[in-house]
Amino acid sequence: MENRNKKGQFLKGSHWREEKLIWSKEWLYEQYVTKQRSMKNISEEINVTEAAVRHWIKKHNIPTRSIKEIRKKKYWGISGSDNPMWNKKGNLNPNWKGGITKERQLFYQSQEWKQVCQYVWKRDKAKCQNCGAFKDDDPSHPFHIHHIISFMNEDMRADPNNLILLCETCHHWVHSKNNTSKLFLS
Repeated sequence: MENRNKKGQFLKGSHWREEKLIWSKEWLYEQYVTKQRSMKNISEEINVTEAAVRHWIKKHNIPTRSIKEIRKKKYWGISGSDNPMWNKKGNLNPNWKGGITKERQLFYQSQEWKQVCQYVWKRDKAKCQNCGAFKDDDPSHPFHIHHIISFMNEDMRADPNNLILLCETCHHWVHSKNNTSKLFLS
């Protein structure tokens, strides 16, 4: 009752709710920035939602961590040969579906696809048909063979007139909403 006057009314500047740790900028800054605790971890400790922690971090103008920083700090488990799932292929893997290979995978492994790819690379002179970049300019930058008419059209899958060579960046652009003119799409 220390935040009420003699008539039982709240004093100016006081609040009727019990003060919470999360309201304190100093406490929240110490937990999130200094101790590098996650929003989830803080929320579990003080029994509030993660959204409430995010809200108060923003309200207090506390700098948040980037996704890159979060992923760097996160524990991703054991890697390499120490991981019990390492090198588990085929029926040794719990995700094994009995040897069912999807139609697309089968097609991309076929001799027909390999031959048409060689033809398209030769025809397009190892050059992106959108930006003009050559594969030799940056060997680490991947190139893709793009279907103008969707892969779902079986008759056009291996038709060289339906295929063009694009660098990875241009291929992503072709399929993005930024390609407003629908260039290389049918």
